[in-house]
Formats: sequence, structure tokens, C-alpha cells
Amino acid sequence: MFAILETGGKQYRVAEGEVLEVERIDAARIDKDNRVVFDSVLLIQDDTLHLGQPFVENGLIHARVVDEFKSPKVIVFKKKSKKGYKRTKGHRQQLHRIEIEKIEINAAGAKAFAAAKTSAQKPVDQPAPAEVSKPEPTETKTVTKKSPAAKKTASAKKAAGKPAAGKTSSAAKTAPKKAVAAKKPAAAKASADKPAAAKASASAGTSAEKPAKKTATAKKTATAKPAGKKDSGKENN
Repeated sequence: MFAILETGGKQYRVAEGEVLEVERIDAARIDKDNRVVFDSVLLIQDDTLHLGQPFVENGLIHARVVDEFKSPKVIVFKKKSKKGYKRTKGHRQQLHRIEIEKIEINAAGAKAFAAAKTSAQKPVDQPAPAEVSKPEPTETKTVTKKSPAAKKTASAKKAAGKPAAGKTSSAAKTAPKKAVAAKKPAAAKASADKPAAAKASASAGTSAEKPAKKTATAKKTATAKPAGKKDSGKENN
């Protein structure tokens, strides 16, 4: 009877009683008696072949940790030609030596192992942190830059709105003028009446003077002509 075990990213063919070296196992998986259970079993061969997809259902491998050690040192050397660069380092991988005790297909044991595994993976309940009062966010004004197309449309709208404003301003300007013109005719009439009165008085004065002049000239002619005629007649006689 044998099985194929997967641990530490590697696969091992194991049988009961064998000792093998594997990658270091997490301490949480090892119990007080230095025993560990693997459930990542890819294949089990007993009387029949049990092939997992990818792991065999309810397949378990029980093992005991024998030793924990480091592998032989591995030298890591780096060099770049014509650059004067050289680096030498060493590494020793941590390993566990385990002994396979039992290979089985056990539904009850698999369920118990799965329950213990999930309970071990659950985080320990921690007290909830105290609530911290956050300051109220301040309002921030966002300034949006207008694109050239938006500026053109805005200027076009202003240009379209200017004539209406001009009309209203001209109408507003002409309205007071009409009011002033409406007030002026009374004064104009008064001023127009003054020349008429002046003309009437002037014409009355001139008409009064004209007859006086005519009478004066008539008297002169009347007095002058007869005297001349009389003198002329006497001389002739």
C-alpha cells in the first residue's frame, strides 16, 4: 500500500513506515505529540486504486515529526562580466524529517480533521475598536475650466443678446425725451405768444405814427403850393 502526498509545493511517494525529508511544516499543524495529518492526498493504492480529482475524498496520511533541521548550504554566486561586479551568498533551507505512520480512507476522521482545521484557521475574537468621531467634511469648491468651444458659444450668446439690450436702452433713452418734448409746447406757446403781442404793439405804434406823418406832409404841400402859384401869377401880371 502506498500513496502520493503533496506538501510544500512538492509531491512525494510514501508508504507506511518510511522516513522522508519535506519542507518545513507550519507549527499550527503539529500537535503536542509532534504528530501531523495530511489531507492533500493525490492517490492511494491498496486493494483498489483511489485517484483524486485533484485529491482523494476522505484520504488521510498520519505522520510524526522526527526532526527539524537545515539542508546543506547552497552557494549563490552572481557576476557581471566587464563590470567588476561579483556577489557570493549562501542559503540553507529549513526542513522537517517525518515518519509515515498510517494511510487511510476514513470519512469520520476526514470530517473531524476538516472541522479542527477550520477552527484553527478562524481568527481569535478581538474587542471592537472604539469609534473615533470623524470631523465633518468641509465643502470644497470645484473650479471648472471652460473649453474653447464653450467660450465661443458663450460669446455668441452674449452677442445675440446685445441688440435686445440696445433696443431697450434706446427706448429707455427716448422715453424721457418725449416727456421733455411734451412739457416744452406750453413754454413754446408762451414764447410764441410774446412775439405776437410785440408785433401787435409795434404795428399799432407804426400805424399811429403813419397818419401823423401824412397829415404833416399834406399841410406842407398845401401851404407851399398856393404861395408859389400866387407869386408866379403876380410876376406874370
